[in-house]
Amino acid sequence: MSTDQIITQLLIHRLVKAGDAAARIVQRDRLNSPDAAAIGLVTQLISTFTQRSGKCHGTFEDDEEEFPVARLLREFSGDDERGFIDLGAHLSDHLRNCADLVGLDNGGAFLLARVREQAVDWLWIALVPETVTTAVDKDLNLHEHTHLDVHATQAVARIDLTGWRRGDERCVAFLSGRGPAAQCFRRFLGCKDVVVALQETRKLVQALTDFADSERLDPPVRDEMMERAHRYLDDLGEAGAPVELDALASELWPSAPARLGTTLQTPARALAPAFVPNRRALKPLVRLSASADQWRVEFERAGLRSGAVSYDVVSDTLVLSNLPPYLKQMLIDDGDASS
Repeated sequence: MSTDQIITQLLIHRLVKAGDAAARIVQRDRLNSPDAAAIGLVTQLISTFTQRSGKCHGTFEDDEEEFPVARLLREFSGDDERGFIDLGAHLSDHLRNCADLVGLDNGGAFLLARVREQAVDWLWIALVPETVTTAVDKDLNLHEHTHLDVHATQAVARIDLTGWRRGDERCVAFLSGRGPAAQCFRRFLGCKDVVVALQETRKLVQALTDFADSERLDPPVRDEMMERAHRYLDDLGEAGAPVELDALASELWPSAPARLGTTLQTPARALAPAFVPNRRALKPLVRLSASADQWRVEFERAGLRSGAVSYDVVSDTLVLSNLPPYLKQMLIDDGDASS
């Protein structure tokens, strides 16, 4: 964890679910100590969440009987220890009901971690699967161990309690995973107005491309703007921070930010006002890729300016220069074999 992140409350229960049997919860009646093991686990969880590109953002459903997370947060999310324990008990019961409703196959550790990061109060919620591995002891004997497989989890949510209390929209972010665990977790959270980061990022990349076309930017100016956009948005995606369209316009086109802002916020484009960029979807800003029946190619746009890649319109030929030695040898060997 960074030095700015402090675990203020931590609680772990276990969801037991196997096949068609009814789910049950093994509850802990006191907080977990924020010791080295706890810090390591929460650090792994935050890192896994941050590095995953597929995230959704939204706010809680209005129907708090069907989707009670918001109501439970209001009732039990105080700073006192007893309140957090009660919150964990009610949330775990709700998760158990969701597990039975969607037919979840396996359980895992149900984790709630309250993390203070400067002025922001985060609540992390996760269902972490357990897996059995084999270890070798000092006498070279084999032993089976059960451990938490954080990297395999499809069910992690980050709730901005600070923003939620003041009425911010899109205060909930969670992994857009697949499978029963992800389905169960989405039902558990009960989010609406979900922003899918992948779709929004693709729309943003297209908007920037449309702006560059409409401005008839010279190739070097266009490349510089796209590279700056990629750096700026990729940094936000890595940090899990949302992009704000006005701030992006000022960053990329400071001489006339309103002009770029108009393109980004065209009603027909329907871009979300704030979302965490999907890092993989940003690649078209700086790369071109294409494929046909017998080939596939991908290269940096800057290669067209440097001469490393050139396109002859007359002959409809793409030329790649400065081939790496291993590729040249492969081509030579293939030519010898076919001659």
